[in-house]
Amino acid sequence: MFKLILLIFLTLFFTRQNFALEIPDQDLSKIINFRQYSATYSSAGQPTLEQLTIVAEKDFQRVIYIAFSDNAKAISNEDKLVKELGMEYIHIPVSWDNPKPADFYAFADIMRRDPTKKTLLHCQLNYRATAFSYLYRVIYQGVEESIARAEMNTVWEPDEVWTNYIENMLKENNKF
Repeated sequence: MFKLILLIFLTLFFTRQNFALEIPDQDLSKIINFRQYSATYSSAGQPTLEQLTIVAEKDFQRVIYIAFSDNAKAISNEDKLVKELGMEYIHIPVSWDNPKPADFYAFADIMRRDPTKKTLLHCQLNYRATAFSYLYRVIYQGVEESIARAEMNTVWEPDEVWTNYIENMLKENNKF
């Protein structure tokens, strides 16, 4: 009986550990609202050109940008810079006021196609990106909803538009 209880405890302990935020590299943690979910997946706000160089030096292979490129804080030629740094660049413009299910599914399809590719998902402040990360982790990675939500809430607490969007996406995927 003791061995069974110990086995259950250890399984729960190590399973929960796999879903907790990891401690990010000191250089990467300087990117606005940087969050590292695993060795191969992180989200953040808008990195600077210098920070994109660091991202490449830290062996990231893919950058996914989910805000509009005409934002005042956006790097106007980020696509070219990321490619010159040897990383794949994907742009999925997501409306702040009207995110669509297709936006999330486009992101999820990219992630699911090659889940081991070291990826940085970013927007301007890591609001959209943490919402997408929350959804991806809960829907596709089996992360406990309360853990993923608590991690998202370290960056922001979604407003009404994003709360409705998140709830609708969870319902659509039978996770609510």
